[in-house]
Amino acid sequence: MDIVQFPINTLNFFYEISGVEVGQHFYWQIGGFQVHAQVLITSWIVIAVLLSSATLAVRDPQIVPNGAQNFVEYVLEFVRDLARTQIGEEEYGPWVSFIGTMFLFIFVSNWAGALFPWGIFQLPHGELAAPTNDINTTVALALLTSVAYFYAGLTKRGLGYFGKYIQPTPILLPINILEDFTKPLSLSFRLFGNILADELVVAVL
Repeated sequence: MDIVQFPINTLNFFYEISGVEVGQHFYWQIGGFQVHAQVLITSWIVIAVLLSSATLAVRDPQIVPNGAQNFVEYVLEFVRDLARTQIGEEEYGPWVSFIGTMFLFIFVSNWAGALFPWGIFQLPHGELAAPTNDINTTVALALLTSVAYFYAGLTKRGLGYFGKYIQPTPILLPINILEDFTKPLSLSFRLFGNILADELVVAVL
């Protein structure tokens, strides 16, 4: 009986920890789910800013760019150079849109949290902040990156891609597998921690 009770108590303990929250949050009830409204609202604002900026900049394209079109083309060239440097000259093309979307969403979210006075908008509970100030957003972005990482490997090498786990020696198999599982964890906590610390410093100042 004690042996059975021990894992049940352990599971209950972890379940209680998963319910711990810092501060108050504003939720919407959609169907049978609770949706974190603060993150959705600010994410939609960031997406609207990106879409409207791109639409306005290229609605009347010129052969010789100027003003907003020039800025958008500069950003696109920067993202292309970033993808080319990291992926390589021959393979970077199809990944520009994915890398650009991730980069721009994170960049605008981070600066929106630092520069925009979200506190002027009053909510019943909690307050608005950068989307990347929420661990759910950073985990989702990290998981998208991991899915893209595996998709690229399987597309390029097929099932032979998994051979990298036993390179240079099969002894490293557990470590190589663990490394791929810890990458999303590292990516999500690094971004979340940086933005949370930044907003706390700004709030104190």
